[in-house]
Amino acid sequence: MKITWFGHAAFKLTDSSGFSVITDPYTPDGVGYAPINESADVVLISSDDDSAHCRADLIPGNPLVLNALDVAKAGGAGEAGGLAVHAIEAMEWELHPEHDIPGQNGMYRFEMDGLKIAHMGDVGNPLTEAQQDFFADCDVLLALAGGYLTIELPDLMEMIHRVKPKIIIPMHFRTLTYKPRNTMWIESFLANFRDNHVDFASAHTIDLTPADLPDHTRVMVMDYVR
Repeated sequence: MKITWFGHAAFKLTDSSGFSVITDPYTPDGVGYAPINESADVVLISSDDDSAHCRADLIPGNPLVLNALDVAKAGGAGEAGGLAVHAIEAMEWELHPEHDIPGQNGMYRFEMDGLKIAHMGDVGNPLTEAQQDFFADCDVLLALAGGYLTIELPDLMEMIHRVKPKIIIPMHFRTLTYKPRNTMWIESFLANFRDNHVDFASAHTIDLTPADLPDHTRVMVMDYVR
């Protein structure tokens, strides 16, 4: 599988057959990252009312679009283009400066090329036991690692220590492009791990197979598409 990080919470995952999924596409002017010019078979969004996580309309072509929040509200299981998706409801940060009322969103997971992928959506509060259990057995966790505006790092680490994902790919942290005041740089998240458990891709696309999965949790820090 190829995994590309566009920035923020947006990734493209492409399996060995060429089937592809884009997660949580953003409004470029809102987050500062480059427009997403690649197409996909399926676009997954964590809500339909947050321009940093829901801009499926900006993805080229005519992809199938699945809202994880709708999936969560409909019992937790959905499908798009043959891709089975499971989701659980979550709430964004209660003190979000841009929203008078905290928005609801969906955290979601799916499987491609034998890898169990989990995306944390835009959750902004400590996870309940059920929400933590939702991430059990995931191989790749796309994790909210910036603290401010999303889940606090101690609450994130509580879930990580409990479910022990094989590989964590951080997202939604401060970069030279995305830099809201108080959002943390990646070092704050990495401070929770031993140095020899952290890898740096130095690229915006990586290849990953089940054979690459480690015996213990490792972090893969990716670059973003310029």
